[in-house]
Amino acid sequence: MSLLSHLSAMAGEAFASLGLPAELGEVVPSQRPELAQYQCNGAMTAAKLAGKSPRDIAEEVATALSSSTEIALADVAGPGFINLTLTDEALASWANRHSADDHLGFGTVERPMSVVVDYAGPNVAKAMHVGHLRATIIGDSLARLFAFAGHKIIRDPHFGDWGFQMGLLMAAIQERSPGLPYFDPDATEYPTRSPVTLQDLQQIYPKAAERARQDEEFSERAREATVRLQSGDPGLRALWKHMKTVSEDSQRQDFAALGVNFDLWYGESDVHDRLQTLVESLEKGGVAEESQGALVVRIDQADDNRDWPPLILKSRAGGFLYSTTDLATVQMRVDDLGADLILYVVDRRQSDHFAQVFRAARKGGIAPENVRLEHIEFGTMNSPDGKPFKTREGGVVQLGDVIDMVQEAARARLDEAHLAEEYDEAEREEIARLVGVAALKFGDLINNRSSDYVFDLDRFSSFEGKTGPYLQYAAVRIKSILAKADERGLEAGHMRAPAHETERGLILELLSLPEVLQRAIDLRAPNHVADYAHNLAGQFNRFYDECHILSEQDTLRRGSWLALAVWTLASLERLLDLLGIAVPDRM
Repeated sequence: MSLLSHLSAMAGEAFASLGLPAELGEVVPSQRPELAQYQCNGAMTAAKLAGKSPRDIAEEVATALSSSTEIALADVAGPGFINLTLTDEALASWANRHSADDHLGFGTVERPMSVVVDYAGPNVAKAMHVGHLRATIIGDSLARLFAFAGHKIIRDPHFGDWGFQMGLLMAAIQERSPGLPYFDPDATEYPTRSPVTLQDLQQIYPKAAERARQDEEFSERAREATVRLQSGDPGLRALWKHMKTVSEDSQRQDFAALGVNFDLWYGESDVHDRLQTLVESLEKGGVAEESQGALVVRIDQADDNRDWPPLILKSRAGGFLYSTTDLATVQMRVDDLGADLILYVVDRRQSDHFAQVFRAARKGGIAPENVRLEHIEFGTMNSPDGKPFKTREGGVVQLGDVIDMVQEAARARLDEAHLAEEYDEAEREEIARLVGVAALKFGDLINNRSSDYVFDLDRFSSFEGKTGPYLQYAAVRIKSILAKADERGLEAGHMRAPAHETERGLILELLSLPEVLQRAIDLRAPNHVADYAHNLAGQFNRFYDECHILSEQDTLRRGSWLALAVWTLASLERLLDLLGIAVPDRM
């Protein structure tokens, strides 16, 4: 149990003794820290229930709380706000309890859920680009947060490897190289080596997509190729596997560079065998109907304040669409993976699409009401001019290029700060890689995910301010302090009652960690973790400036401060890990 939970339970008991709901006892950090450490505002609501003045109720609750040996002061301010301040001995007791806990006072859930986190969204024929960055970073952090809370996490990038885009590529490749055996209906053997590289596919696809918009005959050939692929044409299936492999190889490298892993590597194609049965069941149940030659599910509801187009299951040409595979993917995740919660970390421009899929899944009984479907939408990463991040030529920036860019900036920053100069080249490169990734991830995650933000490489890579490298350096600094203590044979001891205001402030900050993590999970918002980590580093720096750990002559006090440093480091490293950021051993 966290300290705040404990205080809320105490206040709840006091309210309950007055015949009032215990929920009114919620205790939160004080909005006026110069007056108290914590506050409870429940008396304001209780007054309406009890028919008494809020101040009278607050006085009774405060009197009850004052009897606790943990409370140094419980008084009432204004019309009925209850201010609470703990004894320093109580703070020390809770500090020792939280610091000894592997979860730092954050309890795991009693009933773990199976949580599928769908993020990244790579596609065949496309290298990862900057548009995939936010989905990958936010999705990875959310997966880490839910896993830390004790839930079973299933990470799935949901590879875009099916549908009309495949038909476009195949129609274009056939036109360019008609003699390839993949297009020969009599062929029974196919090359083991791909006839196209990822670079080839990246050149072919945009031209094919643009041509399809203007050339109906070519578009029809692409639709026919899509249907043939989905129907099991052996040649097209062999070509499709080549395209998928060369795309996957590149994307796995980008994910590895970001320190991101997946539990599954499923794509749209993995639910192909479900599509026909799913569509037939929706038809049989009266959920799907024909409309202008296509098969659709109408998703509009009586209380809608806008018109919703139907979700299309099957095109006029007989091909299944992206929306069909998304419905089948929901079915697979519910039936096969046992999902209780599915988080789709996809930018906000897809909000209508997910609303359609979720409504159709409910209407068709694919996702029962106890399974939660959530679109975790986010804003865009923009250039300093406020427009989406592009190359100088106006093209899409490749993710690999962004990673190279931040690592180069990290090397320059290390040189400026004269850090890691005496280390060998391999270690220096690894530090630059870690710092670059930290700059990139923290620069994203410090923002509310629903907001757009500006990609500012100079600011992100700085060792000062609200940045990933600053937090890494703060953690490394604590490691250095602890290493020097170890060299001198100095050991951490039992944390004692704080004797300095900065020491007290650091303990209070550390004790608030469980609520910060819970808030980040509840709101699906890693920026709360990022912001808290920065505040914690600042609190430690203020403490260390006043309390010189290694030169302290009082053995018990020095051991207490070393224990506080150990606790701070463990908390910082955990917080950064939840953001997907690793800390070097030294800089």
